[in-house]
Parts: sequence; C-alpha cells; structure tokens
Amino acid sequence: MAKTKPGKKDLDSYTIKGTNKVVRVGDCVLMRPSDSDKPPYVALVMKIEADHRNNVRVHVRWYYRPEESIGGRRQFHGAKELFLSDHFDWQSAHTIEGKCTVHSFKEYTKLENVGVEDYFSRFEYKAATGGFTPDRVAVYCKCEMPYNPDDLMVQCEGCKDWFHPSCVSMTIEEAKKLDHFLCTDCSQADGKRAFNGFPVSPSKVRILSCYV
Repeated sequence: MAKTKPGKKDLDSYTIKGTNKVVRVGDCVLMRPSDSDKPPYVALVMKIEADHRNNVRVHVRWYYRPEESIGGRRQFHGAKELFLSDHFDWQSAHTIEGKCTVHSFKEYTKLENVGVEDYFSRFEYKAATGGFTPDRVAVYCKCEMPYNPDDLMVQCEGCKDWFHPSCVSMTIEEAKKLDHFLCTDCSQADGKRAFNGFPVSPSKVRILSCYV
C-alpha cells in the first residue's frame, strides 16, 4: 500500500532569515535575483506554506520593472515605478531579502520623502502580451506625456495644465523660483503681454514633483 505524502500547512507569517522582519500575506517583498548584478525582484505575497520538513515557500505575484516589460522603459516611467503583473510563481522563502512598500500612484506623489524601499504602481501588466490596464492615462504639457513623478512640473494658472520647464524654455532652477506662470496660449488668450513667458497673475504658482 502506497504511503500518503505528508501534507503542507498554511502559515500566517514568515520571519526573514537573519532579521526580525515579519512577512505576512499581502506584504510586498524584495527577492534575491539569480544574477547578483541585478536589483532585487519585487513581489506581492499571496500565500505562505511549509512542508513536513518545515521548508517554507511563498506564492507570489510578480511586479515588473519597466525595463523588464515588452515595451521597455519609456520617458514617463518613474525610477521607482513597477507594473503589477499577472505572473504568479512559487519561491523559496529563503530568497526573500527584505520588505518594501508599493504605493498607489496618488499615494506616492504625496510622499514627502521617498525611501529606498518605496515604489509605486499605476498599471497592471499582462506578461504574455505586453498589455496594460488601464491602457490610457492623462497626458500633460506641450509634449503630451503622462506624468513622471520624478520630473518637476509647473502649473499654468489659466488652463491648469502642467508643463515641464524645458518645454516652456525654462531651467529647473528658474521654475523653482517662479511666483506666477501662464503658458503661451493662456497669455495670448487673455490679451496679456508675456514678459519672458511669465506674466503676473493672482495666485502662487504650483510645483508638481516628488523630488522638489
């Protein structure tokens, strides 16, 4: 008669080897890559289980970096941007190096300080096809690019659109010193003569950036 293989048991948590950091289902973790020259992989922990020998493994949903996607990294992708993929996998818990936080895009843009373990995700990614959800996002500036939170932008007090300083003939240093800003189209529409492209208007200029 064949012996029944010992079963596996679900665990509530796992303590990362050599640390006091506890990983639970729903946490985001950094996982050791096979190539030591590469940055750690980022994954969402879906399940933790141990076998009869107490070998622990985790079921994870991978996050992809832009350069790991079919389309590659593009200009509007942030340095800490990740895509939540539909790629699931089982991995040994021993490959977990640490924990991290993957924020929503909105939460990330409100962070006063971005730490080493802070990331953000605004797209879900289909690994087999290279498709994204959502497949459309708002664009800004004359260059019509989605917002990259690493880039400083200034808001026009007329149309409320956001602009990269370089797209309106400004340096970043000049943009940080602005009190007021109207884009060229709004200046002309209001019949105002722009002085160096920065006519005076009632309110303070708003700066949009995660790294001001």
